Amino acid sequence: VAVDTNNIKRATQIVNATNKYIYGVKFGLEFFCSKGGREAVKKFKNKNVKIFLDLKLKDIPNTVYKAIKSLKDVSPDYLTIHAGGGLEMMKAAKKAQSETNKKLKILAVTILTSLTNKDLKQMGSNSSVETQVQKLAQTAKLAKIHGIVCSAHEIKKVRKVSKNFEIVVPGIRLTNKVQDQKRVMSPKQALKLGATHLVIGRDITKGNPKANIKKVLNALI
Repeated sequence: VAVDTNNIKRATQIVNATNKYIYGVKFGLEFFCSKGGREAVKKFKNKNVKIFLDLKLKDIPNTVYKAIKSLKDVSPDYLTIHAGGGLEMMKAAKKAQSETNKKLKILAVTILTSLTNKDLKQMGSNSSVETQVQKLAQTAKLAKIHGIVCSAHEIKKVRKVSKNFEIVVPGIRLTNKVQDQKRVMSPKQALKLGATHLVIGRDITKGNPKANIKKVLNALI
């Protein structure tokens, strides 16, 4: 479940309502950088909640290396970096992981689900989203990164790169509402294509999380 809030009380309500039904909880920059956010994540970890820290680190290799080392006290189960940071940056991330927390899995974010082919062209790339995701996944494989974050539309391309990647898929929707994510898909379709983990936010967290997660589970039947 993606807990996209800076309200610790609300985050706690969501975690308590959903934890027995889910694999883990994703906290992004909004929560982690909020007042008390880091300590709250540590408390959730101490309650045996699997922590997916979605910080999308992207900087020069040494900075990313040191940033991951500094997360030792948080001890997340998953951590995201941007594949666009390049091979050496991803290698530095993997080195920090192996020295700091061998249980931590690094996930390389390919192309954000808010971006389209048109957006890539505006940024100077002539590649399609699918092609670019595959290229980034190939670089992540060279760096021995554990898994990839991509939309459901690129799962098959990523799986061609490696049979061993964990493929974490955001942009999961029960309805056809696109909102700020453009490349979206239903949970059932994404799993059928080969996603290993689904990231679902608003469809669970908006309103009654416990009732909403049951709707998600029913949608998988």
